[in-house]
Amino acid sequence: MKKSTAIITLVLIIALTLGIGYIDIKGTDAQGTASAKDISLGLDLAGGVSITYQVVGEENPDATDMADTIYKLQQRVEGYSTEAIVYQEGSNRINIEIPGVSDANAILQELGKPGQLYFIAQTDDEGNANYTWTGEGYVLNKSIEDLLADGSIKLQGTDVADARAVSSQDNLKNTQYAVALTMTDEGKQKFADATTRAYGKGETLAIYYDGTFVSVPSVSGALTTGEAQITGNFTYEEVEKLASTIRIGGLSLELEELHSKVVGAQLGQDAISTSLKAGLFGFIAVAIFMIAVYFMPGVCAVIALVAYIALIVLLLNGFDMTLTLAGIAGIILSVGMAVDANVVIFARIREEIAAGFSVDSAIKTGFNKALSAILDGNITTLIAAIVLWILGPGSVKGFAQTLVLGIVLSMFTALVVTRLLIRACYALGMTNPALYGKAKDRKAGNFLSKRGLFFGISCAIIVAGLVFMGVNKFALHRDELNYSLEFKGGTATTVDFDRAWTLDELTVDVEPEIQKVTGSNVQIQTVSGTNEVIFKTNSLDVETREALEHMFVSKFGIPASQITTETISSTISGEMKRDTIIAVVVAIVLMLIYIRIRFKDMRFGISSIIALAHDVLVVIAFYAAARVSVGNTFVACLLTIVGYSINATIVIFDRIRENSGIMIKSDLKEIVNKSITQTLSRSIFTSLTTFIMVAFLFGFGVSSIRDFALPLMVGIACGCYSSVCLAGALWYTFKVKFAGKKKA
Repeated sequence: MKKSTAIITLVLIIALTLGIGYIDIKGTDAQGTASAKDISLGLDLAGGVSITYQVVGEENPDATDMADTIYKLQQRVEGYSTEAIVYQEGSNRINIEIPGVSDANAILQELGKPGQLYFIAQTDDEGNANYTWTGEGYVLNKSIEDLLADGSIKLQGTDVADARAVSSQDNLKNTQYAVALTMTDEGKQKFADATTRAYGKGETLAIYYDGTFVSVPSVSGALTTGEAQITGNFTYEEVEKLASTIRIGGLSLELEELHSKVVGAQLGQDAISTSLKAGLFGFIAVAIFMIAVYFMPGVCAVIALVAYIALIVLLLNGFDMTLTLAGIAGIILSVGMAVDANVVIFARIREEIAAGFSVDSAIKTGFNKALSAILDGNITTLIAAIVLWILGPGSVKGFAQTLVLGIVLSMFTALVVTRLLIRACYALGMTNPALYGKAKDRKAGNFLSKRGLFFGISCAIIVAGLVFMGVNKFALHRDELNYSLEFKGGTATTVDFDRAWTLDELTVDVEPEIQKVTGSNVQIQTVSGTNEVIFKTNSLDVETREALEHMFVSKFGIPASQITTETISSTISGEMKRDTIIAVVVAIVLMLIYIRIRFKDMRFGISSIIALAHDVLVVIAFYAAARVSVGNTFVACLLTIVGYSINATIVIFDRIRENSGIMIKSDLKEIVNKSITQTLSRSIFTSLTTFIMVAFLFGFGVSSIRDFALPLMVGIACGCYSSVCLAGALWYTFKVKFAGKKKA
């Protein structure tokens, strides 16, 4: 690279980084559009709209119907935000909370009032018309009860599996919009019978919802596959609305709106400001560490990390992603991976300099040799993130989206931005090897000789975790883990105060009093435009509810008539747990396949998964022993550890693969020990920098953030231990015990 090119490169990178940073802070206009403040935040960070529905005509609906309705509503509202939640309140109410929204009426109008959906034949079996055209619209000639009785209603909403807006082009390249219907297995035959009858009679088949004909399409043939399209001269907005209406009409129960309100953030402004402060101090600490350890390349890495942070803020806005505490976990993991990529590169450069190569050659070779480890580690984690994005439930999707974005950006900044910066600095005369450092020739540690001890320690910790869970369950008569209301459900206490309270005031003055009475963690939501506050706790018995009411009356002077309590269900449903498990299993299988293809040895993949499972089990053991609250960040915490663990392990396996081709005459044990030693500084430094980031989050955060950060710190330390002490030892054990056939 010429000096002129180097100067232009440096100026462009710094100018672009500062420009993007300016947009992140100030936005693109006076309103702050595209700035950090413009990022969509989840319920935990920003609040949103809360809508309560009540089942029509039933005080105690069937539990299966309620669960089915909640699950379908959850899928429906994820169209507004992947972080929207749906949960049961009392025996016959359903709450929907959608983040980043302040106009409840607009949501209600777009969502519609969930009601019953019917497919009605044009005539009954005696030839009488079931509906007629008045010139202004269709009207029913009979009541719904009569239509059900005489069999004129051929299908109901529960027979529809899905309805989606689709588009196609005709011969003139004009775009045509339609609604694609898919029936359930049971609805398939009903639909085939209904369309066969209608087609034979030349009749229509009306779709009737909530007292209105939403569509009266003609039938073009007997549709026996369970799939069909409703076509016409539609706009895209019209087919979207029709598809939405059909989907919401497929609920098992008929609902009516009881009330709606705008609720405040669960964590409050203080949580956001302290998280930003923690991130700033954590980044400064990491920057000092990188410069102190890696000298000039460390400076380049810090500039690249600043570019990474500026880009991720910009793209969170650009892709309209909703940021939650779980999303912050994904960003923390990707920051760790960005640092890791730089550490791997710089370690390689130092090795080349120590081997006697020139700085120029060391830079080129260092990047080339680090490439496979960086790509394999990041792609393996990326596979898991994409699967979780596609198959996972809403809260997991939010984590996966930010992780995918972070991984792609971290690879770009490490492999492109850092490389350009180092090449430019070299071209400008920074050629002294002392500016880059030199790897010390360390004697290979005998890690494998202690593998029995390492295996024993790990098994002991995992068994201890199981013992803690057993003691909690059978001796102390409480849950194995300290499940929060997101997993178990709980009690919502609504208090109408005599004045408006801020969330920070409530956290300081009211939350401790509630905890004294209930012994439970508390979620607080203010209601916009009122003095009402909702306090969500774990399930409370009658005696504790009365004690809580007495506390509000005696300490805060609230009349008992202004205090109401309701039992609420978990926000993480059984279906969401199932979807998460399926997504994780699919991700693990695909990671195994990728590792098998890249490393040509399934033992690498199996060892990686065992090390990964070890880290998860150790963290769960910590949850059990420390009684840290298991809330909606629990899944994000475990998934972060999974991504971190697999990435750390892949780096070591990449070195084992490389050394196996170089150290042909060496003993297998020597190869593994040398590979672990060569990557030891990388394992420690990467873990340390990520640990620093999370430690600041723990130190500055409010209680709910600490409950998230503390297990993550344990997981990071455990991930470092498992990659250094277990992963290579497991592969060596499998290699010796299950040696493949030798080639002739």
